[in-house]
Amino acid sequence: MLFGSKYHGSSFSELLDTEFPYLRLERRLDSLAPNALAQSGLPIPHGTTVLALKYGAGVVVAGDRLATEGYRVASRDVQKVYATDDHSLIAIAGAAGPCIEMAKLLRVELEHYAKIEGEPLELEGKANKLSQMIRANLPAAMQGLVVVPIFAGYDPRRRTGRVWKYDITGGRYEEAEYDSSGSGSLYAKESLKKAWKPGATREEALRMAVQALMDAADEDRGTGGIDLKRGIFPTISVCGSEGVIAVAETEIGEIHRSLLETSRGAA
Repeated sequence: MLFGSKYHGSSFSELLDTEFPYLRLERRLDSLAPNALAQSGLPIPHGTTVLALKYGAGVVVAGDRLATEGYRVASRDVQKVYATDDHSLIAIAGAAGPCIEMAKLLRVELEHYAKIEGEPLELEGKANKLSQMIRANLPAAMQGLVVVPIFAGYDPRRRTGRVWKYDITGGRYEEAEYDSSGSGSLYAKESLKKAWKPGATREEALRMAVQALMDAADEDRGTGGIDLKRGIFPTISVCGSEGVIAVAETEIGEIHRSLLETSRGAA
């Protein structure tokens, strides 16, 4: 809490709006003419494909590493999966700048709430908070800076993993099994539809996630595949009762090789 602050609640976003409104990206964009960014032709890097799926002990959240500017590669190693606290994750797709800013702001928001209230927000409350942030980004989305994340985590109260998807207006929809977002989301979701099963083990869930990203990269030019030459692998994290754990690139590489060998054997 800032000394002399006019705001005395537990929301970091509201504190920021009260004390430092000029720091919020959507406020800076409000000064632009309608559709100014969309009409300017300025290159805006976009993140592409992310996904989340439930498994027996929690959730797996994954994303490729490619960012594009139209048909051009903007970056090959963008991080699209962020831990927002000990038991929740966000996977970002859309305009890269606002997506990354929103992911980091959500983490600060949840940390601020836990410090002020003395306990963390319930998982569904965290999903609601992200919904509010996306709704606040609507003016920026109308300028072309769309944010369409996936939020997932482990609910200690229900003892299960949970997954939510969003639309650009902040609409929040809980998924019972899995979801994907971004340019390759259709292909990733079709892959998960064929492979997903309830009560899957961690290893089975990781194979499903890697396979889905491989299928998306095979069909969608905006989705980055595994780049063995540069040593670039998808970002994958697992979240269960023990918290958020990042999956090592060596393990992802082994799963990739195993899937390739299985594919060659089937052929």
